[in-house]
Amino acid sequence: MSQEINIEFNKNEDAIKLTISDLKKINEQVKLGGGKKSIEKHKAKGKLTARERIDLLLDKNSNRLEIGLLAAYDMYQEQGGCPSAGVVTMMGYIKGRLCMIVANDATVKAGAWFPMTGKKNLRAQEIAMDNRIPIVYLVDSAGAFLPMQDEIFPDKENFGKIFRNNAIMSASGIPQIAAIMGSCVAGGAYLPIMSDEALIVEGTGSVFLAGSFLVKSAIGENIDNETLGGATTHCEISGVTDYKMKNDEECLEKIRALIDKYGHNDKAGFDRAEPSKPTLKPEDIYGIMPEDTSKQYDMLEVIKRLVDNSEIEQYKEEYGQSIICGYARIDGWAVGIVANQRKVVKSKKGEMQFGGVIYSDSADKAARFVMNCNQKKIPLVFLQDVTGFMVGSRSEHGGIIKDGAKLVSAVANSVVPKFTIIVGNSYGAGNYAMCGKAYDPRLIFAWPNSKIAVMGGEQAAKTMVQIEVAQLKAKGEEITPEREKQLFDTTKARYDRTLDPKYAAARLWTDGIIDPLETRKVISMGIEAANHAPITKPFNVGVIQT
Repeated sequence: MSQEINIEFNKNEDAIKLTISDLKKINEQVKLGGGKKSIEKHKAKGKLTARERIDLLLDKNSNRLEIGLLAAYDMYQEQGGCPSAGVVTMMGYIKGRLCMIVANDATVKAGAWFPMTGKKNLRAQEIAMDNRIPIVYLVDSAGAFLPMQDEIFPDKENFGKIFRNNAIMSASGIPQIAAIMGSCVAGGAYLPIMSDEALIVEGTGSVFLAGSFLVKSAIGENIDNETLGGATTHCEISGVTDYKMKNDEECLEKIRALIDKYGHNDKAGFDRAEPSKPTLKPEDIYGIMPEDTSKQYDMLEVIKRLVDNSEIEQYKEEYGQSIICGYARIDGWAVGIVANQRKVVKSKKGEMQFGGVIYSDSADKAARFVMNCNQKKIPLVFLQDVTGFMVGSRSEHGGIIKDGAKLVSAVANSVVPKFTIIVGNSYGAGNYAMCGKAYDPRLIFAWPNSKIAVMGGEQAAKTMVQIEVAQLKAKGEEITPEREKQLFDTTKARYDRTLDPKYAAARLWTDGIIDPLETRKVISMGIEAANHAPITKPFNVGVIQT
């Protein structure tokens, strides 16, 4: 390695490690939920926190994968914030069985539901439904956050769809267990009771359509909440709940005992061999990935540090080189990898292909590869670092739209599970073709240096400023170079904020931001979950232009 390359490697390594360190600090702060004082008040009631409950529920020293840790990050500031959207969602193992857990965090606004809380709950249910894995609800919520009720209550993807999903999962045979460990009010009362089995903790758990104050104002009845809807009432009188538990610990142990008796369904049949680690150091990824996401690098070197034995069988290696396609194993699981090549390559026709750009031949190759993986029942892994499709008369005359549409159609209609890791840029229609969030990846995570947008900040700012300057000149205003630069700097700063991966994670465009070294675990747990859901739909791409 030359001294110049070595210096660049070290600079990249230092930059991403610093970013990861900053991210870990943010993550730890978010995990405090409503803060230390709120946690103390919560525990004074004899209750465990949401994260403590999950720790006791899951098998000790087993892998776990949090979904949406940064949901609602830096949002709802006028309302005091809503860390992690007031709910913890986690994939993990209970008695050796992979499950999805949804735990309300009552230290955040008493577990009230914000708009992002609903979106995060629906994402957790979607993962359980797609993969047919059990889901456990640890309920402790005061219900909808009333000042924002119009954004959480009435629409198709709002609160009500959660209960619809309860019904759909029950009818589909996907196990659901709910533990009422705190408040469970109004419409939210349906969630635990629409689950297969409901537990309630004595003294702290309560469930009713209307609390004592509302009952008093509505019908004039004087009654306390415990008598109205506590554990004794619902386990001995109404029969609404199935198990009365003395405390959180006993409740969580009962859930473990119940899940331990579940039967097993058929598997999808994805191939898994004995796992092997990469022979090349995964830590090298830190130095390979450039700090400046516009710079070139060899994506193949990244792939070799993610796959077992650092081995990949490339498909059409010399054709369509701006996308790498190939078969490999990750933690033993057979996968088909579709990755954007970020170095400049020269085709056999003598044409230069710029890194991160999708050309007609690479779109054609990737579409064919996706079809092959569907034919062979091989899960797909997309590694995104894409700036978009190639533009210009040569590309248009060559049918870039047709070839791009072929790839989009193949990805959209895939029946094998898809997993997307945004390792760098994710711009424009390239996001779609490389299985962005709209294309139903089972899991989608981003690396700390990633960016998601229609286009990069520089290009977007120039475009927006050109439009604004033209409008101002049309009104008769004189725009000096200094004023134009000021407009550009302001516009770019505003746009760059939306490129930050935390911005995307806050809105659940991704399931979270991970250290690159966690990528193998994410994909492995994702495929293990997907293996619980046999493929029942035939693969068909419909009508495509050839």
